[in-house]
Amino acid sequence: MSFPHIIRSAIRSTSSKIALLARSTTPFTNRSFSSSFESEKNSTTPSEASYYHLSGGPSHMRAAVFWEPGKPLTFEDFHMPRPKANEVLIKTKGQNAMHHAWVRCTGLDPAANKNLVNKQDFYLSWLDTYKLALLVYVSCGVCHSDLHVIKGELPFASPCVVGHEITGEVVEHGQLSDSKIIERFPVGSQVVGAFIMPCGSCSFCSKGQDDLCEDFFAYNRAKGTLYDGETRLFLRNSGKPVYMYSMGGLAEYCVVPAHALAVLPNSLPYTESAILGCAVFTAYGAMAHAAEVRPGDAVAVIGIGGVGSSCLQIARAFGASEIIAVDVQDEKLQKAKFLGATHCVNASKVDAVKTIKDITGGYGVDIAVEALGRPQTFLQCVQSVRDGGKAVMIGLTLSGAKGEVDINHLVRRQIKVIGSYGARARQDLPKLIKLAESGIFNLSAAVSRTCKFEDAPQAYKDLDQGTITGRAVVEIM
Repeated sequence: MSFPHIIRSAIRSTSSKIALLARSTTPFTNRSFSSSFESEKNSTTPSEASYYHLSGGPSHMRAAVFWEPGKPLTFEDFHMPRPKANEVLIKTKGQNAMHHAWVRCTGLDPAANKNLVNKQDFYLSWLDTYKLALLVYVSCGVCHSDLHVIKGELPFASPCVVGHEITGEVVEHGQLSDSKIIERFPVGSQVVGAFIMPCGSCSFCSKGQDDLCEDFFAYNRAKGTLYDGETRLFLRNSGKPVYMYSMGGLAEYCVVPAHALAVLPNSLPYTESAILGCAVFTAYGAMAHAAEVRPGDAVAVIGIGGVGSSCLQIARAFGASEIIAVDVQDEKLQKAKFLGATHCVNASKVDAVKTIKDITGGYGVDIAVEALGRPQTFLQCVQSVRDGGKAVMIGLTLSGAKGEVDINHLVRRQIKVIGSYGARARQDLPKLIKLAESGIFNLSAAVSRTCKFEDAPQAYKDLDQGTITGRAVVEIM
């Protein structure tokens, strides 16, 4: 096999670009992390964090910070976050892609050659010589949950780093981490992270109900920390702590509890796969665990955004016979047909509940899913289901908002109203990866926009204005 052919064998094409993704499972000496501390401390202080750095590389990173409602996100410098036991440091910045590609293809490490003054030029020369294209991105999705925090609709500790659906590369494990975790996620492996980060040991996690993890809600959602009660993020200029919405993924590096991760295979598109951690993850939890969709069920999805459109694909994968998409934007409804909707209803033009019942012969659907988070659509969801049906609520909204329901109808007709926040990371994330890998779930169709790291604040503004038809993903370079 010729040398150029060996290199080209490492390249996988997507529909829009050639991506060379080096996914070595061997740690490289120029990428290993070092610490001035011989043992894990009970707490991480700013002074400790400042000593934690890439060997021969950066001791700091950038991240997007939310300060308070009404103020824009800003990009700030941070000390390198330090993982603790059973936590993994993930690089979401694609800075060493060319190095990884070269080592993977040749087995040689240019970093060991002291005569190379400009290694960047060396890689570029190599790529030019063999007429190859290198486009490597690591990504974080743009989600309405982050937007609720940014707008002050969901109380959360601030300042904080938002972003909670990521793909990235494992660069370090916390000291005293379980050997099985290190074996499962070796340094250099590419991973996807779920926004519900199970601790793995609380009463719910012990029963396999990762989506109700006690520590996740008690520490991360209530305090903006990981499960020792402390953040991993400290500002470089002042050493002050900054809190974490999930892993704080809108950053060049982030710390993630290992139980929230799954290995991402080479066959999947790297940028688009970020949405597996929230948009698809939330949809799967609603359809598999709350709704328990069965072949032949009639399903209505109200609100066709990033999560709602994922619900359409999951419903189709589970064999639903009628899949009704409800929204107020024709553009979203048009796309919904491609994602599995058999019927589309524009609720701004017709009575959505009446139309759903007309489609189902007057009965209503077996399962209705509310993916918008508004009192009006909450009521529509309940009214759209048949006797004995399920109304599944997955849309978050303004804290304290109330949804009304006809109590007598609920009681007499045995309507089940079920809340669902997400799926179960350890059991479900690998299943979602297989659905995407097999093509049953179309990741590329679910992502409607990609943007650069510095454009993330504008992406949230566009999301707030309703101009993003599916899911937007930030490519962090």
